[in-house]
Amino acid sequence: MSQWYSKTVQEITEELNTNIETGLSSREAENRLKQYGPNKFQEGEKTSIWKMLWEQINSILIWILIVAAIISAFVGEITDAIIIFIVIALNAIIGIVEESKAEKALEELKKMSTPKAIVRRDGQIKEISSENLVPGDVVIIDAGRYIPADLRLIETANLQIEESALTGESVPVDKNAGWSSYSEVPLGDQQNIAFMSTLSTYGRGTGIVTSTGMETEIGKIAKMLGGQEKEITPLQKKLNELGKILGIGAVMICVIMFFVGYFQGRDVLDMFLIAVSLAVAAIPEGMVAIVTIVLALGVQKMSKRHAIVRKLPAVETLGSVSVICSDKTGTLTQNKMTVTKVYVDGKYTDLGTIQQKDDASYRLLRGMMLCNDATLDSGDPTEIALIVAGNDLGLDKAKLEQQFQRVNELPFDSDRKMMTTVHRDSTSYFSVTKGALESILPRTTSILKNGQVQPISAHDKEEILEASRKMSDEALRVLAVAERTSLADTEASEEQLIFLGLVGMIDPPREEVKQSVAQCKDAGIRTIMITGDHQNTALAIAKELGIADDLSQTMTGQELNEISDTELQEKVEKVRVFARVSPEHKVRIVQALKENGLIVSMTGDGVNDAPSLKQADVGVAMGITGTDVAKGASDIILTDDNFSTIVSAVEQGRNIFQNIRKAILFLLSCNLGEITALFIGILLGWPAPLTAVQILWVNLITDTLPAIALGMDPDDPDIMKEKPRNPKESFFAHGNGAYTVLNGMLIGFITLFAFIEGLRYYTGAASIFAVDFGNISEDALTHAQTMAFITLSASQLFHSLNLRSRRKSIFQTGLFTNPLLLGAIIIGLLIQASLVYVPFFHDVFGIYVVGLKDWGFVIGISLIPVIINEIYKGIRRII
Repeated sequence: MSQWYSKTVQEITEELNTNIETGLSSREAENRLKQYGPNKFQEGEKTSIWKMLWEQINSILIWILIVAAIISAFVGEITDAIIIFIVIALNAIIGIVEESKAEKALEELKKMSTPKAIVRRDGQIKEISSENLVPGDVVIIDAGRYIPADLRLIETANLQIEESALTGESVPVDKNAGWSSYSEVPLGDQQNIAFMSTLSTYGRGTGIVTSTGMETEIGKIAKMLGGQEKEITPLQKKLNELGKILGIGAVMICVIMFFVGYFQGRDVLDMFLIAVSLAVAAIPEGMVAIVTIVLALGVQKMSKRHAIVRKLPAVETLGSVSVICSDKTGTLTQNKMTVTKVYVDGKYTDLGTIQQKDDASYRLLRGMMLCNDATLDSGDPTEIALIVAGNDLGLDKAKLEQQFQRVNELPFDSDRKMMTTVHRDSTSYFSVTKGALESILPRTTSILKNGQVQPISAHDKEEILEASRKMSDEALRVLAVAERTSLADTEASEEQLIFLGLVGMIDPPREEVKQSVAQCKDAGIRTIMITGDHQNTALAIAKELGIADDLSQTMTGQELNEISDTELQEKVEKVRVFARVSPEHKVRIVQALKENGLIVSMTGDGVNDAPSLKQADVGVAMGITGTDVAKGASDIILTDDNFSTIVSAVEQGRNIFQNIRKAILFLLSCNLGEITALFIGILLGWPAPLTAVQILWVNLITDTLPAIALGMDPDDPDIMKEKPRNPKESFFAHGNGAYTVLNGMLIGFITLFAFIEGLRYYTGAASIFAVDFGNISEDALTHAQTMAFITLSASQLFHSLNLRSRRKSIFQTGLFTNPLLLGAIIIGLLIQASLVYVPFFHDVFGIYVVGLKDWGFVIGISLIPVIINEIYKGIRRII
């Protein structure tokens, strides 16, 4: 790309073949429009409803369910197939509804382009649609107008442009057509360039169009937004891995059982039906829907905590975040300039310590409010800060202007770097000058000190410069204020000035952020500041917030340009502040962190943040100050623009993942119980202890209610004392695999025991070993399967209590602290009872009406998993 800022006006006019005085001809402009295309952003391909549906069903678990449903329908189990398809449809509908807000980033960027532009064409001034601008057009800029394309400025008069759309910094920057540089310069420092979609706030200028549409700097952001692929979240990866394991397991079990049945001499069709039953038992049909429901419920909970989630999986991903990359302006800071330090009457002090009644302090405050074109609600942020400072100390700008009427002025000029206003009171005139110290100090002959105006000495000047250096070291923006008396005109009002003092201001950090950063540190989460602001300013804020300690932990955009992506991966481990960076830099930083295996959250509010918000694992946009583009590219929006809300959201995300893991481990242990009961029963040559429809009912109804209740388990108060979870860590880490297998086998053995005991009791055999399997009536088998069915359901319902904590007793966690779970257990038992006692269900589920003695037996053995787990937890706590 041409570095337009390094070229002279003559070089640019020759390269773009244009004329400054007359502009392009209409014919030439028409030809260039065909060559370069219209000055607008390319339309992004909109996601169709079918593509959204495909994204919802394109996972291994869903495909396994679809295959299971087709097989069920093929062998005549129509009810099973319908239920499975209903589960798949519900999951897809929930996902589409929650994520149906299509990405708006490119559309919002398109809206930012200004509809009209004033240009020179055919030697005349014309107003045209900005879409028709082409490279080489000469554009005229005035205050209050958006810049219609990227321009190389050729003429400026006090031109100031607010570039927050591109750099994120809200303070307008001075533009100077005469400035040039041959070295590489960040966007925010290119004084002779005006960028598309930025706003002219003061002065006027003329520029030559150098880039249009997607080739502009803001267009490059649109390209980055459109070119980024969606990445699957850690939770989606884990569910896919789990799907593979379950799928392979189901196939292996089916194959093994087919050969077992073949060698046992069973009927081939019977073996096929048994294999389908095992496949149904191996797959937790409700798991995908339960995870979606738990995430959706988490979304509702987070919205009450000022965090709106746009994409469901982002809830869990936020819980595994190990790095939060935050924009500075408006996110870590208040996004308003504030006077914090003053140098007045020979003293360097905080603003709050000066007294209005002191003559020197009063005249300084009066001067900075009178030499000021802003109001409290509008104007230059620097001048607004001066008015606020005066108000805080008891002065009112309107009353001062009434008392000291402005009669003349010299507007701010980027060459002079100061402005002057002339005022009249009842008896005399005086002028006030405000601006850069290097412009005002050489014009100063006197100083107001100890209540008297006295000649300024070399020592006084050294003290003033030392105070200015202190302010600069604290990254404060420094303004000098001076006055002159007895002048009715402006001819000499900026000479022989009386020095009143210095004012230091900064965009201060939010009060609550420091504590939030400390919380992140305790939780093992690194906070990194990424900003378009200057290095010293960024470091000063970072030090105050506890993000960085010294200059060695900072890096500038220019330094970033000089290192490779591999070097950046190494550097990013130590750097805590990235300053003067462009949107491309932010994306590179996020990518480097992700390459190091970290889960990255990026926060921001500007257009310049949008590509990195989309690139991050979790993009977090500000809801109040955030642009629509940033919100459109984000996963989560903070409605209170509060950094501490991110910490709260991370905590919520961690708890949600922990609860999802509880639900999944519960479902898997339940399914393993079903597999154990079926597999061992058939291996021993017994009839199937459970029917396919009974297994499907348990998976979809009995297990679902406790699983959802576990997903809503109360938050763990110690969750933020733990380090971030390794995103590659499986659900079965930390002994969860063995825990699931052992509990699943225990449930399976209890179910088998209930089945064989049911057969023994019905046939009147002396013991379970005396049961004659070759001579079992249909009623005896139905009775035994009913006993197994109720025992499987009840033991799984009670087992849900074990999942609340691997270490704490159910009495320590509290039986009533999760009323939803208690309710789910009670409802589950009542549903099972209704299946037994409502005749309609008998044929559908193969139910035999059991008596109170059977119920007592079933409930008794169903409590065994709870008793064994409680004993194990007690031993573990002692050890």
